[in-house]
Amino acid sequence: MAKKEAAPEAEGDKPEGGEAAPKKGLLSKKMLMILVPALLLVVVGGGAGAYFFLFKKSDKAAQAQADAPLTPPKVAFSDMQDILVNIQSNDGTPAYLKLGVSLELDDDTQKAALTPLLPRITDQFQAYLRELRLDDLKGSAGVLRLKEELLRRVNVAAAPYKVRDVLLKEMIVQ
Repeated sequence: MAKKEAAPEAEGDKPEGGEAAPKKGLLSKKMLMILVPALLLVVVGGGAGAYFFLFKKSDKAAQAQADAPLTPPKVAFSDMQDILVNIQSNDGTPAYLKLGVSLELDDDTQKAALTPLLPRITDQFQAYLRELRLDDLKGSAGVLRLKEELLRRVNVAAAPYKVRDVLLKEMIVQ
């Protein structure tokens, strides 16, 4: 009798309750609980990405074309006389800077109003330029600093008028 009782335990197919053991196949309940939301997320995310990729770009392009002005902005340029100054060199040899500048203004009325102030602006420029060294003008960073400082000084000298930008027409260092 001992052999008969041991036989059902060796099979291991049915536990004591007489129920079948859960099968470990490809799609168990736990796997389905993980895969279904993941697939749903991929499908919804892909659809949303396709929508934004295909349709939103054309909306932005159409909006940019609608927002673009049809006429160019009003702007006026006031050319100043060329400025020639001696600057400090590293070894004490004479060095010269010739600078041709144009001022960018909002409109022609500001250009006409700024004309009487040009001697004051030239004086401000010369005072600054005479203190420069050759090292201050080297490279694109030096030119950018020069333009920024000239713009700051022209706006101080030309107040209440506002100069948009200082454009370098000519810059020769000798």
